[in-house]
Amino acid sequence: MTTRTIGTLDVGSIGMGCMNLSHAYGVPPARGDAAKLLLHALDAGVRHFDTAALYGATANEELIGEVLGPRRDEFFLASKCGMTNVAGRRVIDGRPETLRATCDAALQRLRTDHIDLYYLHRWDKTIPVEESVGALAELVSAGKIGAIGLSEVSAATLRRAHAVHPIAALQTEYSLWTRNPELGTLAACAELGTAFVAFSPLARGFLTGTLDDPSALPEKDIRHGMPRFWPENYPQNLALLDGFRAIADDAGCSPAQLALAWVLSRGGHVIALPGTRSIAHLDEDLGAAEVALGADVLQRLETLINHGTVHGPRYNAATQADVDTEEFATA
Repeated sequence: MTTRTIGTLDVGSIGMGCMNLSHAYGVPPARGDAAKLLLHALDAGVRHFDTAALYGATANEELIGEVLGPRRDEFFLASKCGMTNVAGRRVIDGRPETLRATCDAALQRLRTDHIDLYYLHRWDKTIPVEESVGALAELVSAGKIGAIGLSEVSAATLRRAHAVHPIAALQTEYSLWTRNPELGTLAACAELGTAFVAFSPLARGFLTGTLDDPSALPEKDIRHGMPRFWPENYPQNLALLDGFRAIADDAGCSPAQLALAWVLSRGGHVIALPGTRSIAHLDEDLGAAEVALGADVLQRLETLINHGTVHGPRYNAATQADVDTEEFATA
């Protein structure tokens, strides 16, 4: 797999987002199936596994600890704090004492004494980001975490945080149909030496070309709350896929591989973080590291799927209020 680094450590160009093994996309897979997938990923060369205290109300960290803990020295472990499940409700809390307590509990669940990369999952806007990052810097000094990351923040917030302590990685949604990072964070990361970790690089499954009818998704699938999947928007978005499949055919790869290869083409500091519950899909995703896209293919993709051709915002109003990312001006 192509070399990409977070800090000084090689994590490969494609990591594994573990959220959907415990959270957000309907009923999670059986624990045995999830374990087989994780171990297959490790054996297939994945070195970067990403979890969070929020996922499955700590169940995902417990799963990673149980399954991968015995092989802890073989992978790069990333987790997150600052957004947790409290009595069945998602709570954003960036107070230093909360972050310290969350980290200590995470170390126990993950069955390790060291988390390689610890993200502030969301910036708690009631707390100066400098204060939250300062608390994470203390965890670095204590040896509990190796590096600090931020999730879903703007370039301005990244710079404020970076002035307190180097930020090793910024994670946010990025794909052909979510281009907000091009408004500032992608370039700021390159300037500051911060890895850019793109979650949902397959556009919540849209760019795999396999989702014809979002209404058939499981009842508790988070895509039901995302405007791009709503009936007033999805048919127009679905119409983009015929052209996308044609470009994939011409490039000699699958639609999923094309989407991931495009993300990786955005810079040597960009890491793709897809998630899946399928061993076959995981192997397909990893194949994207070998796909080289010519300038003509990149231009066709840029013309076909961009902010102007995609219908609907990425988040509903309530979810958007929780993030700090740059937004395109509305007409």
